[in-house]
Amino acid sequence: MQVNTYEFTENLKHETASESADLPFTLAQLKAAIPSDCFEPSTWRSLSYFFLDIGAIAGLYAIAHTVDSWFFWPIFWLAQGTLFWALFVVGHDCGHRSFSRHLWVNDLFGHLAHTPILVPFHGWRISHRTHHKNTGSLENDESWYPISESQYQQMSWLEKFARFQMVPFLYPLYLFKRSPGKKGSHFNPSSPLFRPSEKGQILTSTVCWIAMVGLLAVLTYQWGWLWLLKYYLGPYVVFVVWLDLVTFLHHTDPEIPWYRGDEWTFLKGALSSIDRSYGFIDPIHHNIGTHVAHHIFLSMPHYHLKRATEAIKPILGDYYRHSDESILKAFWKSYRRCYFVPNTGKVVYYQPPNTGN
Repeated sequence: MQVNTYEFTENLKHETASESADLPFTLAQLKAAIPSDCFEPSTWRSLSYFFLDIGAIAGLYAIAHTVDSWFFWPIFWLAQGTLFWALFVVGHDCGHRSFSRHLWVNDLFGHLAHTPILVPFHGWRISHRTHHKNTGSLENDESWYPISESQYQQMSWLEKFARFQMVPFLYPLYLFKRSPGKKGSHFNPSSPLFRPSEKGQILTSTVCWIAMVGLLAVLTYQWGWLWLLKYYLGPYVVFVVWLDLVTFLHHTDPEIPWYRGDEWTFLKGALSSIDRSYGFIDPIHHNIGTHVAHHIFLSMPHYHLKRATEAIKPILGDYYRHSDESILKAFWKSYRRCYFVPNTGKVVYYQPPNTGN
């Protein structure tokens, strides 16, 4: 199945005459600048990343079991949680159908990558699809979108604390409750997130998720809560922090525009992202910080994104956003300054809580 061609055709439908007038380039022009092989997934190459991550995870478990020292466990949690995050990125490619041209391969390895880290593959895949099709839209984006100042003023202190102070730990709550102001659960096939035709897929992923929770429960019953903490909860918390940190920084910055109503177009929204480097972690988590090209071409394999980015940068010019700030500095800046957007305006930017409209 020509998965990549289909994805590009769907994105091209969003490109309107008004968009071409607003931007000095088109989606088709950007695609033409990229070597054609960048759009071709290699199943074997994708599998190599999957098995590399699985092998590294298994190796770390063997080392931790052998050492079994409280001096080593925090190091293990940090390293293993980072590898959990890398495995999530492999499943992320499966969700975008960029792991393989074969849908059954994407679905199989998507579940193999995501189920062990308690991500319901199809539930996440579909909500993530909604995010990509509406990135930068104040009304329709799925995750990490801003609220208006009036909405902020109406929030209780608990809601503000959860949304703005608990940023690194929100992902598990999002799976069950979705983003504030939106209804639905990633586990419920009747959720407004999903089409009726997707019910079977949601049930499949939910059953896999429940089976993983059941396996952890059985192992905890056999070996105790301390086993669960050392071998799973520690790495899982680090994984959640990585997931929230990286996805937050993809779309949260005082200089990233957000669009209301008909001001939004697919390409302008896709450009409302920012590329960041995570230093030596970049090859470990499969260069997920190379995010602008990914949003323009959703089904491009992760291992082609850097080359594609270099190809389109001359065309994008100032529309290409890249930050050389350290990750901690960038996070602290956005954490402190990005709370809400003005109540009015077609193109708006984040404001801190101590400023007026």
